[in-house]
Amino acid sequence: MKLKELIVVGAGGHAKSCIDIVESVGEYSIAQIIGQESELGSSLLGHTIRYTDSDLAKLRDKYEYAFIAVGQIESPEKRKRLHQTLSALGFKLPTIFSKSAVVSRYAKIGLGSIVMNGAILNADCVIGESVILNSGSIIEHDAFVGDYCHVSTRVTINGGARIGEGTFLGSGSVVRDNIEIGENSFIGMGSVITKSLPSNTSYKVAI
Repeated sequence: MKLKELIVVGAGGHAKSCIDIVESVGEYSIAQIIGQESELGSSLLGHTIRYTDSDLAKLRDKYEYAFIAVGQIESPEKRKRLHQTLSALGFKLPTIFSKSAVVSRYAKIGLGSIVMNGAILNADCVIGESVILNSGSIIEHDAFVGDYCHVSTRVTINGGARIGEGTFLGSGSVVRDNIEIGENSFIGMGSVITKSLPSNTSYKVAI
């Protein structure tokens, strides 16, 4: 079977994890990696970085598929902008599933999202577009994760919880069942969220 050529937008540490999963799945081949000006000519996992964001329109003439491999901590705005740009240019944004992820046939996952190694998605959870579900994360039944969220390693989102668009959940954090976290919030690693939080909340566990 001929592999579909995919351009990967992003050349940082998160991109390494995404590329590793894409290559292991065997549906897509990495055609190009899009990096920053300072990264041109360098290599990422054996792939030379030859283009930046400014070349995306030109690359659309040759390539059909693109994937955003940019992580987030403080803000989802770059990933949101890239998602909108790629969509407007007519790229297809595939959803990527690690072979080791466990995904219920009743789960719903939006375009451009990635479900990474060992993640578990249970029945009737709903995942938005361009969402990162990192390694070992657990999304329980009936939970909702909005567009552009970054769910870090070993996060647990319990049943019926709702995570607003653009929110970052740090490694090891736990969201209790039926809790709602508003949009564009930041939840620090190791946090345990037992009450609903409004949009633009920054919740960090004291060291």
